[in-house]
Amino acid sequence: MIEIISITLVAAATLLSAASLYFLLGKRGIEMFQEYRQMFTESANVSMRDMVMVANPQRLFYANVIAMIVLPIFVGLVTRDFIIAGVIFVLIAALPQIMYRSMQKKRLLKFEQQLPDAMAMLAGSLRAGASLSIAIDSMVREMPPPISHEFELFLREQKLGADFDTAITHMEHRVPVLDFQLVIAALRISREVGGNLTEVMDSMADTLRKKHMMEGKIKSLTAQGKMQGIVMAFLPIFLGIILMFIEPDAMGKMFTTEYGWVTLGVIVIMEFLGFLTIKKITSIDV
Repeated sequence: MIEIISITLVAAATLLSAASLYFLLGKRGIEMFQEYRQMFTESANVSMRDMVMVANPQRLFYANVIAMIVLPIFVGLVTRDFIIAGVIFVLIAALPQIMYRSMQKKRLLKFEQQLPDAMAMLAGSLRAGASLSIAIDSMVREMPPPISHEFELFLREQKLGADFDTAITHMEHRVPVLDFQLVIAALRISREVGGNLTEVMDSMADTLRKKHMMEGKIKSLTAQGKMQGIVMAFLPIFLGIILMFIEPDAMGKMFTTEYGWVTLGVIVIMEFLGFLTIKKITSIDV
């Protein structure tokens, strides 16, 4: 019975908030809503296309809008704190873009890891006497996504009438990876000038594999330094929260006096500079 009453209250609050927004914002609010929907659907459409995913942008938009309305109201009713509800609203609004960037980063990283094996397979097929298109088709059937999806799109574009340069340019835009740009440059040079593409692919596969091994060693050696930077950044916050519970009167002056605000400002600036310094030291580009 309590759950039914809670759901009824949430639904009533949602309808009331939607009606209030409509009457308060009026025509301008509707225009802002339409602009946001267009921006969201266009961004979602491009994002899904780049990651070779099938999703309805309109459904994603309405799901995002419902979450932006229902969850903050529900959190506000439960916690009685509208600041937390506002934070939830901002997080939900930014969540789609954060998720896309995270998924895109993971996809590109996996593509980069698969590239040496793909180049070795291409070199083996070319050495056996296959043409470049047949070698790519064989590699697509053997390799897992995402590299198989990208090369499959490349072959489909060629079958639909696009020339080699156009299809490879589209693929380069979809996969902005430096190692892959080297592969594309080698393919273009081989088609325009000629040369032994098999040896080029073998050499690139070996070079990329050694590069990834070196990057793995560097990550393992700098992992401790990165963890120290994270601990250094969050340790004062953790200690401040503990001291707030232990000595609330003494810590309260940190947030209610001018000297306290100045001290907090200095702490934030120094922590930020220290974190950036450690990040700069532990970020080694191969």
